Amino acid sequence: MNYIPVSDKDRKEMFESIGVKDTQELLSLQIPETLRVKKLNLDKGMSEQELISLFKRYAQKNKANLACFRGAGIYDHFVPSIVDEIIGRSEFWTAYTPYQAEASQGTLQAIFEYQSVMCELTGMECSNASMYDGATAVAEAILLAIRASRKNKVVISSALNPEYISVVETYTKNLNIEIIKIDVDSKTGALNKDVLNNVLDEKVAAVVVQSPNFFGTVEDMQELSKASKDKKALFVAVVNPVSLGLLKTPGEYGADIAVGEGQVFGNQMYLGGSTFGFMVVTKALEWKMPGRIVGQTVDKDGKRGFVLTLQSREQHIRREKATSNICTNAALNSFAACVYAAYLGSQGIKELAETNISKARYAFEKIKNIKGFVPLFENSVFFNEFVFKTDKNIDKINEELMKENILGPLDLGKTDAKYKNCIMFAVTEKRTKQEIDKLAEILTRV
Repeated sequence: MNYIPVSDKDRKEMFESIGVKDTQELLSLQIPETLRVKKLNLDKGMSEQELISLFKRYAQKNKANLACFRGAGIYDHFVPSIVDEIIGRSEFWTAYTPYQAEASQGTLQAIFEYQSVMCELTGMECSNASMYDGATAVAEAILLAIRASRKNKVVISSALNPEYISVVETYTKNLNIEIIKIDVDSKTGALNKDVLNNVLDEKVAAVVVQSPNFFGTVEDMQELSKASKDKKALFVAVVNPVSLGLLKTPGEYGADIAVGEGQVFGNQMYLGGSTFGFMVVTKALEWKMPGRIVGQTVDKDGKRGFVLTLQSREQHIRREKATSNICTNAALNSFAACVYAAYLGSQGIKELAETNISKARYAFEKIKNIKGFVPLFENSVFFNEFVFKTDKNIDKINEELMKENILGPLDLGKTDAKYKNCIMFAVTEKRTKQEIDKLAEILTRV
């Protein structure tokens, strides 16, 4: 049955109400003429069989099983088959946000276990049920810091992922929040405590630092956290969960809020970026967190049970008390992380981090010895990502690598003109010695 939402009479009344004569005039108010298509040249309809055949031809144009040396926020880690096996069970795969919480005990327990894992991993006291992605988690952390401190200045590192910075700027654009960006040291790729102290004062609500940062450099979070606390600013750590297998946890260096992108924990790179963000805080901030928190309790018979302890969006509480309109946690993705972490265990996560570092260091040394490649930060301490300057044609490099089924490094000059002729490589545990050697051989001859 065709569904026609409004009649011509309805449309005419709506157009008159807003002061336009038709749809074209309405579109012209926001969409430039040059961007509007006059007429859609569509082929005739297809049968199901024809459509599937067409899609298969399109799919054959894709390159599969590439050796991926590109990161910049999404990373090619191995996901054990147990993860998809468990999250693919119908009770998890089909679950939606538990609005009627007590009827969804299995989903609530999964969220509770995820929260427990994130608290243990980060050394923090309270985790929410997850966020949409790393970028929104960072933006929400800033709003949380503003609410908690009642100040309106925030200092962020310029080595924060550019997409995170963009989302932060969108979130704060129409709010009375001043965002101050500070650059990293040109030799180390890390923030210097003295540089931070130059912009810090007691009007700053929070300092936001990513480690490993966008360039892969490991920051001295202990020193930066102390500098922030000395000026009574909250310290927000943006962290890679895999790196916490070896690096100090946010809890150890006194972070007030820890956030980040969870894709590296049990989530594939596909689906156009379907991932999850995480947020963990100190106990003092738990009631100001956005989203939801699942708690453990007992029922009237003394049996273990789970409830939504906190739901702080405006649909649940008075609007002026709401922390954020974010409400739907990325339940399936975060549960995948929970399964992944439980499968690896603390020793497995440590070994995973060690493997990432050792393989990245091997690749770094191979590339450093190739003529035409110079490390951007000569004294950088990095995790599994690093940057080189090159006098070679970066587009040509990536074209040649793709011919060999290798997804090459990121051209940083295309994201920021300041980094023209700079390329960033990512190396995870999935990259083999043969793949790294092949990469180096192609870089040598391009």
